[in-house]
Amino acid sequence: MAQRHHDLTDPTAGPVSTGDALAGYLRGQATEFLRALRLHRETGGAVPNGSSSASTGGPASAEVRVDAVRALRRSARRISGSLHTFRPLLEPEWSEGIRPELAWLSGTLALEHAYGARLERLLLALNRLSGAAPVPGQPVGSAGPALPGPAFPGPADRAAVHPATPDRGNLTVGAAKAGALLDRQLTLARTRAHSTALQALGSSRFHAVADKVAVLASEVPLTPTAPATDLRPLAGAAEERLADAVTALPLVTAGSPYNAEALIHGLSPDPAPHPQDAPWHQVRLLLRLHRYAGEVVHGRSTPQDVRLLAAGEALDRHRDASEASSAAAQAARTPRIAPATAYALGVLHADQRHEVEAARYAFQRSWQKQTIGAP
Repeated sequence: MAQRHHDLTDPTAGPVSTGDALAGYLRGQATEFLRALRLHRETGGAVPNGSSSASTGGPASAEVRVDAVRALRRSARRISGSLHTFRPLLEPEWSEGIRPELAWLSGTLALEHAYGARLERLLLALNRLSGAAPVPGQPVGSAGPALPGPAFPGPADRAAVHPATPDRGNLTVGAAKAGALLDRQLTLARTRAHSTALQALGSSRFHAVADKVAVLASEVPLTPTAPATDLRPLAGAAEERLADAVTALPLVTAGSPYNAEALIHGLSPDPAPHPQDAPWHQVRLLLRLHRYAGEVVHGRSTPQDVRLLAAGEALDRHRDASEASSAAAQAARTPRIAPATAYALGVLHADQRHEVEAARYAFQRSWQKQTIGAP
């Protein structure tokens, strides 16, 4: 097996981190959460009745709100993950009460950005595959003027436009309508996710979470023996769970240039998530928990292992391509669409499944490399 990041169970790997270090980490994350919440409110991200105050501020304020929401998600994930990894050191009733609420909040706030990024990924892929020229200032394949951007926009364009060639003629015919269909479906989903996020941030459920985080910023409910307990065995257990999950992955076949089973399942009438992808998504979650445990034990200022960073980036690309392929397959199931549109969506689905395989291969290469210390 490849060498791992910091050996979290090695007694010679540095000074012992105890429950006091966990308490300090959780207080720090709670403080970042409250700071982000205050920034979001100051820029008009939500008003007491849960509606948007988009008239407050301009583009700069919108950008600050985006950063604030990302910081809320980031802190909520780290608090929730640390509570999971080190749960034997925390009061069970309190820990088990707040952890699912933080997961709910993080997931709710992530949806709008996910839909926006997914739409952009698919439209850029359609443009690349068909060679169609995008309309300036408008998403590729959009059927009409772009809707006002929600508060959490997707990433900047990262794909170049390829010129059309004769063998792309059949694809070009359906690409515009396929893009328009995806634009309608995912923009609607994104708009609904935006409304859901605003309602969540104005809800009594969120205020209850924020109150608990505020208490956490000053007082961490550790068990009586936790302050003197070594954190490394629990952090090491998180590392072992990750290693076991990676061992169970089909790494020998990762990176297959053509995964027919994946393509057949994705275009079948079954709308369920692809069964091949679930173990990889689980590894992505466990890798994140391992990283957070390392932050608790070694401190956030410790340089990250570049091998783990590369593995995490590959799993992020895997998740994005997997969800994009599912969105293309779902659009292809739309009743009464033209054959050319269905064909373009099928090609798009296959393209994203190839991206899934490429991400698996990249993960395999990065995971099997020797650990290299970051500069």
